[in-house]
Amino acid sequence: MPLVLYYTETSPPTRSVDLVIHALGLTAEHKEVDLFSNEHLSPEFLKINPLHTIPAIDDNGFILWGSQPINTYLVSKYGKDDSLYAKDLQKRAIVDQRLHYSNDVFCALKVAARPVLFSTAKPTQEALEKMKEVQENVEKLLTGHKFIAGDHLTLADYSYVTFMDVYEVFVPADDKFPLTKQWFARCKSTMKDFDKVNTVGANKLIANLKQKLAS
Repeated sequence: MPLVLYYTETSPPTRSVDLVIHALGLTAEHKEVDLFSNEHLSPEFLKINPLHTIPAIDDNGFILWGSQPINTYLVSKYGKDDSLYAKDLQKRAIVDQRLHYSNDVFCALKVAARPVLFSTAKPTQEALEKMKEVQENVEKLLTGHKFIAGDHLTLADYSYVTFMDVYEVFVPADDKFPLTKQWFARCKSTMKDFDKVNTVGANKLIANLKQKLAS
């Protein structure tokens, strides 16, 4: 039975999992969940995830939801080595630390974007300031490093990269965050099938946000 990914193409956490699936060379059946049609609230999907969030996976009957636990599970089970998620406890702790902060990255984006997408409201100044603070912190994490958790690609990068291009809608990086821009370009050239998996969905989300912000 193939791995099943419950996804929405425009969802950054979903694209994070899909990038990891491609990095591991796995084959997955993709089942789209339309949030705007409330498919995530259907009885069928609530059996998969009672908290009605995406992404979720079904790995031969094992159900798991949440991008971070999914990614660590997939790499731990299917990874050919530990480069993405180190077995060394101290190296893994750094990756985990960065993964935990990616929750703040997502939360700041969600607070700004949700009212735009679902109620055509504008983000508050407080929300924009929080996004700027997060951008500054990501820049700090990259100081002295090529990637989020060191000098090679790890799961931390997969958790951050699907958010940061969408951040541009609200907090343009310009020349204020050069390390972040260099890192994003590095991820784009390094991660397998980046444009297919991430850029297409991100561009759809960005276009939707820009259209609603302009209305």
